[in-house]
Amino acid sequence: MTGHLPKPQVDMRKAHPARVYDWLLGGKDNYEVDRAVGKQLPLVARRSARQNRAFMTRAAGWLAGEGVDQFLDIGTGIPTVPNLHQVVQRIVPTARVVYADNDPIVLRHAEALLVSTPDGETDYVQADVRRPDLILEHARRSLDFGGPVAVSLVALLHFVGDADDPYDIVRTLVGALAPGSFLVLSHGTFDFEPDGARTIAAPYQSGGITIHPRSRAEVERFFEGLDLVEPGLVIAPKWRKDKQRPSQARSAVYAGVAAVRAP
Repeated sequence: MTGHLPKPQVDMRKAHPARVYDWLLGGKDNYEVDRAVGKQLPLVARRSARQNRAFMTRAAGWLAGEGVDQFLDIGTGIPTVPNLHQVVQRIVPTARVVYADNDPIVLRHAEALLVSTPDGETDYVQADVRRPDLILEHARRSLDFGGPVAVSLVALLHFVGDADDPYDIVRTLVGALAPGSFLVLSHGTFDFEPDGARTIAAPYQSGGITIHPRSRAEVERFFEGLDLVEPGLVIAPKWRKDKQRPSQARSAVYAGVAAVRAP
């Protein structure tokens, strides 16, 4: 890790998406308020969390295999092995990774666990995705935006409402990227969960978390002006899945990876 991190301030009375997600993945770095939300969620939510994590791992590995050695992971969440930098530095030991999240619990674990290889680098910024300018300002201390950078927004933007204009957030981030860079994005949807407002949104709301699931067309908008790589925008378990393992067709998450075009 590099840089100086502020002392975490944690409100244990309110659930946080990163800690609920940690519980859904079987983690232990969560509080009772987070578990209370998670226990109300249906099986498809737990399955989708695992599918989403597996997508992140496959996407990061594919990008590293394509030669990408700089990553900006926004909405990092509680560290869960393998973390993004572990995936990519296994392939490219000199890879540099900047993590960004607004949860101080994530911050605390980042200090202890997000440790780079000797030849690579990891850094962390405590910041909200709603301030992409601040995230980019910090990331430029570690990453060279004159070359390819992969920006990861995995299972994050469904926590950002229309009032905060998530599309403009993505445009700001992508606008800072050089040709040959990539956007990695996954997003919750109720396209296949007609009762999702009751079974998924309501439990989150009980913990003070509002979610904003979006349709396939709405998620596709995040990739406007970019070139989606094969297989395009699909449900998470179908993105470059391991052909040796059957994929579960049901998922509440869309996923895609897209390249930044040359001007």
